[in-house]
Amino acid sequence: MLERLNALPRDSRDTLFLLLVIGWVMLPQVANLPLWCSLLVAAVLLWRGWLAWVSRPLPGKWWLVILLAVTVAATLATHRTVLGRDAGVTMLVVLLALKTLELRARRDAFVIFFLGFFTMLTNFFFSQSLPIAAAMLIGLLGLLTALVNAHMPVGKPPLARAARTAATMALLGAPIMAVLFVLFPRLAPLWGIPGDAMAGRSGLSVTMQVGTLATLALDDSIAMRIKFEGAVPPQQELYFRGPVLSTFDGREWRALQPRLGSRFSPVPQGAAQLQVAGAPVRYEVTMEPNNRPWLLVMDAAAKPPVAPGFETMMTSELQWVANRPVTDLLRYRVESHPVFRSGPLNSAVAVLPEYRDLPAGFNPRTLQLAGEMMRSPELEAGGPPARVQAALDRLRTGGYRYTLEPGVYGSNTADEFWFDRKEGFCEHIASAFVVLMRAMDIPARVVTGYQGGEINSVDGFWVIRQSDAHAWAEVWLRGRGWVRVDPTSSVAPGRTGAFQRLVAPRGVLATAFGNVSPTLTANLRAAWEAVNNSWNQWVLNYTQSKQLSLLKDIGFESPSWEDLSYVLLGLIVFVALCGAAWTLWERSQHDPWLRLLARARKRLRLAGLDLAPAAAPRQMASVVTQRFGAQARAVADWLLRLEALRYAPSHDGNLAGLQREFKRLAWPR
Repeated sequence: MLERLNALPRDSRDTLFLLLVIGWVMLPQVANLPLWCSLLVAAVLLWRGWLAWVSRPLPGKWWLVILLAVTVAATLATHRTVLGRDAGVTMLVVLLALKTLELRARRDAFVIFFLGFFTMLTNFFFSQSLPIAAAMLIGLLGLLTALVNAHMPVGKPPLARAARTAATMALLGAPIMAVLFVLFPRLAPLWGIPGDAMAGRSGLSVTMQVGTLATLALDDSIAMRIKFEGAVPPQQELYFRGPVLSTFDGREWRALQPRLGSRFSPVPQGAAQLQVAGAPVRYEVTMEPNNRPWLLVMDAAAKPPVAPGFETMMTSELQWVANRPVTDLLRYRVESHPVFRSGPLNSAVAVLPEYRDLPAGFNPRTLQLAGEMMRSPELEAGGPPARVQAALDRLRTGGYRYTLEPGVYGSNTADEFWFDRKEGFCEHIASAFVVLMRAMDIPARVVTGYQGGEINSVDGFWVIRQSDAHAWAEVWLRGRGWVRVDPTSSVAPGRTGAFQRLVAPRGVLATAFGNVSPTLTANLRAAWEAVNNSWNQWVLNYTQSKQLSLLKDIGFESPSWEDLSYVLLGLIVFVALCGAAWTLWERSQHDPWLRLLARARKRLRLAGLDLAPAAAPRQMASVVTQRFGAQARAVADWLLRLEALRYAPSHDGNLAGLQREFKRLAWPR
């Protein structure tokens, strides 16, 4: 194979290398492109590689016209347009592949290079993760290597030489890019919106369908990272509030229409019913993009989260929402109060009727159970708090189980949970509990969000994963308002107390490796997540506020965009002066003997002598003597001594003396 590769003509070898680089740049796009696009591109690249390998001629233009027409038609059929992010990237990837089929001249190669650079950037429309950045850095070096190789002379220069030149270019440009990254004004997010593909996996959703999934796959991807200021609250208190679900149709829970004004305001309507006490817990959240307007905060935050570029507002159910979806990594600061009261305290008749509603014709056995509990003398005397405690005691002692595989429930989900299956994950437990509470005339609702998390021992951030998504309940009690009740804690105390998680089945390789060295596996995972978090914090989340904070750190009292411009311009001027100084120094390092000879040649040309550019000092001396005679004898003698200094080092004299004498000579005019 290597012998065959070395025997190929240079054009074929360079083409194969370029195709390899293009394939590498396109590879991360496979998950974002339609299947037909990936197959078409792979076929075209393989076809072009085969033509280069066997030195066959390129196909005619009609092939390109046909493939282009197929591409446009398929793009229209898939995306219903040829404009926009997804359709545009699809067209660009195919066009780059088709361009390789007319790679005949250097001009065609340059078009492919620049299309390759642009295609490489489109990968960041879908993901800005550290692995994608590393892959695109390799792609950048590959494209630069191909570009340098195209400018090399004829023959077969080794690719290693071109790669070294490309790496040197990248290293020389890295400081400039770093300065521009730090000081160039930050713009609004430029990247695309990630898809929402959470069905059948743990995580948050705008609705909660009870019992439609037979199994739940734990998603260990990170939802957000928390950096606490000071002491971290106990794990069992780490409830991060998301959508509150209050409308139930027998199968699906939905949120009420939020009681918001026509515009976002820092003084939300629901805040009047929130009373906080005690010292706040301050922390910073770095949330992964989720294409939702939710800002997850730990119960309960009275002040708006500080999220640059977003307007935020709290609903009447204490959920903080933004004026637009979170489509990029977002960092915001929050103050939460673990001790709080919310909702009306003394009367719920006129305010909370929607939290008592149940659909007619569903869960008859649960309704019967509620009637029996309400007729119990002990519970009747104890009122709603006693009824809540009785339901929790039933969960604790009734043989109920927390599991990821409860099977598919029927239409009466609460009945099946309380009396038949007696197992489920948190949504089954919370839903059945809230149905029972409402059946006993206690206002109740389902709250979804995240609970718990784990600390990364490498960087100290508290990591909240999608597998930490949780559902719990809130009940309204007279004199106390809304009170959090987590019925899952009664079924599986380890879920929120000691924080023991259910683990989804792992593959054979992961199981074997984890069994051999579970500690090493955990340490490697923590180290990788810490590195990825640093990338998120310092690169992806380098915001306008961070730029201004940087100016403040270097001495600006009230930094502004004008100050940032002054710093950037000053740095540009400084670099330009350094470049000029380096140029002068570099010129001084040239051969001083040649510079002195060039000065002498210039003086003689001003005197009208036509000297060849390569004329030696002896030839110049001869021309001077023939033209000016004895009056130029000193100049001719000086030229002879200059030559002797170069070619007879033992001759008396030195360059510095000749330079001084050059200024005193009477040069002919």
